[in-house]
Amino acid sequence: MRVVSGIQPTGKPHLGNYLGAIVNYVKLQDEAHAAGGECFIFLADLHAISQPHDPAELTQNTREMVATLVACGVDPAKTVLFNQAQVPAHAELQWLLTGTARMGWLNRMTQWKDKAGKNREGQSVALFAYPVLQAADVLLYQATRVPVGEDQKQHLELARDIAQKFNNDFCAEDAPLFTLPEPYIPPTAARIMSLRDGTAKMSKSDPSDMSRINLTDDADTIMKKIKKAKTDPEPLPDTEKELEGRAEAQNLVGIYGALAGRSVADVLGQFGGQGFGAFKPALGELLVDTLAPINARFRELKDDQEALDAILARGASQAREAGSATLSGAYRALGLVR
Repeated sequence: MRVVSGIQPTGKPHLGNYLGAIVNYVKLQDEAHAAGGECFIFLADLHAISQPHDPAELTQNTREMVATLVACGVDPAKTVLFNQAQVPAHAELQWLLTGTARMGWLNRMTQWKDKAGKNREGQSVALFAYPVLQAADVLLYQATRVPVGEDQKQHLELARDIAQKFNNDFCAEDAPLFTLPEPYIPPTAARIMSLRDGTAKMSKSDPSDMSRINLTDDADTIMKKIKKAKTDPEPLPDTEKELEGRAEAQNLVGIYGALAGRSVADVLGQFGGQGFGAFKPALGELLVDTLAPINARFRELKDDQEALDAILARGASQAREAGSATLSGAYRALGLVR
């Protein structure tokens, strides 16, 4: 069992990152460790430069993301935690795989279409080739399990296509170089939506800070944001079916359930018939209680630059060693001499 996943160090980590990804990193880390496997979690700083960015902010955000992950329970003693830029094999393997990837495959990527919009000619080559770097990220470590959201599933399918074609074109039939990674959509992964629009994902890039709960928000800020979260005038229903079509209500009930480890039906069983005037304070208190220890640990870690850099350096060393055989195999398979 080899788990590989990455998270971009851009903006402040928020509740959607925590419930949608980080909670499951901790679970997978513990599962892999117990099974004698390995877990690789990386800060995708090479991906971050595919779009306009501030270099100083990227450095700071990378360190803060390490502090956030550790505060949330990612354990550097159990997980190889590092940033891509310290492991040149990611970029090297990406280039080696660009000879196998096809323009048509990349043109079909829905995230490329969404991010590029109408100005495709004005976008960076890095943004277009982003999925090939994602393929290199997981193929380098022979990943067997890659936690993904629905929006990233297409990119993992591309990684499998690239791996299969490379194996077919350059490897003996009985000795493929790359393991075909399997997508893993955690059953407990929550899709957290904006507090201002229940049809849009909670996002770091939303211009309104009121749209999200940042993991660094204090108790007063959390309560204020939940109090002002968009809702409708109807009380909460008694059944999940009656919640359909009420995006903001669904989102808040879903957040409560994800935090409490309870089903939506169970939450409605407690709060059905009550208005948001009663439900919002309960949700706010649950958020504060859950995030307070994470916030406190984050604040302890975030200013200890030496400790954070040491975590990244140690993880990068482990990652370089783990990926070296695959990278050398790719060079040999392509007939390149190093």
